[in-house]
Amino acid sequence: MGAGLRISCSAPNPNPDFSMICYAPSGAASGEARTALTPASATALARLGLTVHAATGLGLSSFHSDEEYRSAGVVLRSDEDNALAEADLVIRVGKPPADSIARMKRGAVHVSFLDPFNDPALLTAFANAGVGAVSLEMIPRTTLAQKMDAISSQASLAGYVAVLQAASRLGRILPMMMTPAGTLMPSRVFVIGAGVAGLQAIATAKRLGARVEAFDTRPVVEEQVRSLGAKFIKIDLGATGQAAGGYAQALTPEQIAKQQAAMAKVCAQADIVITTAKLFGRKAPVLVTQSMLAGMKPGSVVVDLAIDTGGNVEGSVPGRDVTTPNGVLILGQPGLERLVPAHASQAFAANIAAWITHFWDASTKTLRLDLSDEILKGCLLTHNGAIVHPQFAAKSST
Repeated sequence: MGAGLRISCSAPNPNPDFSMICYAPSGAASGEARTALTPASATALARLGLTVHAATGLGLSSFHSDEEYRSAGVVLRSDEDNALAEADLVIRVGKPPADSIARMKRGAVHVSFLDPFNDPALLTAFANAGVGAVSLEMIPRTTLAQKMDAISSQASLAGYVAVLQAASRLGRILPMMMTPAGTLMPSRVFVIGAGVAGLQAIATAKRLGARVEAFDTRPVVEEQVRSLGAKFIKIDLGATGQAAGGYAQALTPEQIAKQQAAMAKVCAQADIVITTAKLFGRKAPVLVTQSMLAGMKPGSVVVDLAIDTGGNVEGSVPGRDVTTPNGVLILGQPGLERLVPAHASQAFAANIAAWITHFWDASTKTLRLDLSDEILKGCLLTHNGAIVHPQFAAKSST
């Protein structure tokens, strides 16, 4: 292997009783219902040779009792300061409280979503504390890293929940229904963006019987959309494509204007519009304007799945439902995957376990973080007291 970091003595480990401690703090204080550790993933980590610790009550919001964790061999802790100081590996869903980073063991590794483009101060705190920070958002979207791709696992659930949220607020049914009083026509659903969340929204809406249309700036996804039974809306925008990792490329102002004009016609006929367009590390583009909303039918519903990165819908507000003057309801609830915490936690914990397993050295029962590994180069942001990721190291030095 290439040059690497081994969090322990060098192989072979002279202490056969040595065991790295993995600790999962609770995110309940910040309103996070998901967890980075389930009883099932704890069992898998213990099999590797880790000693697994977790905050008391960690899984209550995702419907796992403390007894289930104990049965899986987890040591429950109510003393977070001591638990952080002892842990070699800390796993959680979201960003840690800034004041908790300094309490972590120097040389430890922290793995979670870190939102690094919007919170650079957090990286400085990790570097100052000598803690290795791994950002799950930065894991490359490759075949090898697929099992670790928490962005995709959570986005898929968000796409599913978006359809259910819209359907419950629509005031119409989604499928066509034959009744003695006549035929009820199916609702029309328009999904903007056919990434992971969009494709799951399309599939869910189709399963519920809606008539589904979708648009994406990447022509390559047309086949996927059609395979789910939806109609792909073609808009000639000229040269478009996708950036590294499969994300859509940013459009020019001229392309956006042309796209909006074409989409306005589809939105005017839709009962539900779901927007999913995000640009990695940048503010989401505004795709549905006030004039487009004004042309939609009263009682129609718009779900803005990009609300946590600025929003695709003009006038959407994070955490609030907004009704336009013509009666269109805009849902701006961020993190819809949090509404299904049991499965969201199951998927997220499996992503974390897959990351740990990939870097696990069975001979020494330690993490071996090989700095030449393509996955690690993508997601390791701080190491040995410095910000090491090229996208952030340059910013920290200016």
